[in-house]
Amino acid sequence: MGRKTITGLYKRPNGTWHIDKVIHGQRLREATGTTDLDNAQDYLIRRVEGIRQAQVFGVRIKRSFRVAAVKYLNENQHKLTISKDEALIKSLDKYIGHLPIDTIHMGTLLGYIEARRKEGVKSRTINHGLKVVRHILNLAAGEWIDEFNLSWLHSAPKIKMLPEHDLRPPYPINWDEQEKLFKELPEYLRLMALFAVNTGSRDQVICKLRWEYEIQVPELNTSVFYIPAEMMKSKRDHIIILNNIAMNFIETLRGVHSEYVFTFKGKPLGAMTEHAWKMARIRANMTHVRVHDLRHTFGRRLRAAGVSLEDREDLLGHKSTRMTTHYSAAELSKLLEATNSLCGKKESTPVLTLLHRSIKQESRKTPARTIKAKPGNTKEMVPGAGVEPARQLPTEGF
Repeated sequence: MGRKTITGLYKRPNGTWHIDKVIHGQRLREATGTTDLDNAQDYLIRRVEGIRQAQVFGVRIKRSFRVAAVKYLNENQHKLTISKDEALIKSLDKYIGHLPIDTIHMGTLLGYIEARRKEGVKSRTINHGLKVVRHILNLAAGEWIDEFNLSWLHSAPKIKMLPEHDLRPPYPINWDEQEKLFKELPEYLRLMALFAVNTGSRDQVICKLRWEYEIQVPELNTSVFYIPAEMMKSKRDHIIILNNIAMNFIETLRGVHSEYVFTFKGKPLGAMTEHAWKMARIRANMTHVRVHDLRHTFGRRLRAAGVSLEDREDLLGHKSTRMTTHYSAAELSKLLEATNSLCGKKESTPVLTLLHRSIKQESRKTPARTIKAKPGNTKEMVPGAGVEPARQLPTEGF
């Protein structure tokens, strides 16, 4: 005699069984994750018992790391690095995805750690995965409350990071290496790389840079980009100062796309570390150079130019006790002067020349917002009213 089918299960077109059932007054709608009916019924039985235990005895429902990871991804689609988190979660899933979150600790993560080491992955990358696990478990213990007013996890375990003895040191490139590498990049990627070495911006910020972040500063006859805190690793608002080189090709990009500054085939890139970047490094015989080294290059050149530590921190968006989004005109002028110190052409080192391209301008260019900074007074650089027409700049010397 066959097993009696439990009510509340139905089969989706893809073959998986889903639950749609009212249990002790609670509506349960979720996937069982299996195409096998017996396994689906066993899963439903466990869920029914879990709900009963939670309602009657206050026992937490057991949830897998996979379920918790899905919740985390769904709630954090706004994160700039969510695609990287998703990739890390996929690599973690086959090792701990099926485990209940209350059984995950450093011991159960050893399989993941050893497997990644055998793949030749560096400790820092493994630590990125461990940080995602730690963050999800902390959310489960401290913020996620279920329908029974219980946290998903009683307490989060301590997830210890690995020593990063194999960490590769930064590699700031010199002017000759810059010309050699950038010459191999396609134009859209060359513009992004130039922006990185002239502003110190991170890969994720450059790829998601929007025209709406631009603010005109008429007193200095230039503009800046106001980056919101959620886009910054420091979790603080940041001002990108544009030196003459950066300002020149920003003007050439104005009107190409209505929303994003840097695009490829009408769309923003997910990351600069795509196939084109990797192939350019191979052709230039510079596979040791990472995109993040362009940021290090900016910082090293500022230091070589005698720019103070405080100004370098402001320009790079490092965490600081100072207010980095409140500047007087004099302070902005000082930072602009610091970044322009990188624009001087040196006789002993060739400077990359950016070739113009023919750009089909849109009928209406994207205007930049305007703020006024009075000398001697600080004024917060926030989106303001008023439109300042884009100025036309010469394009020699970069």
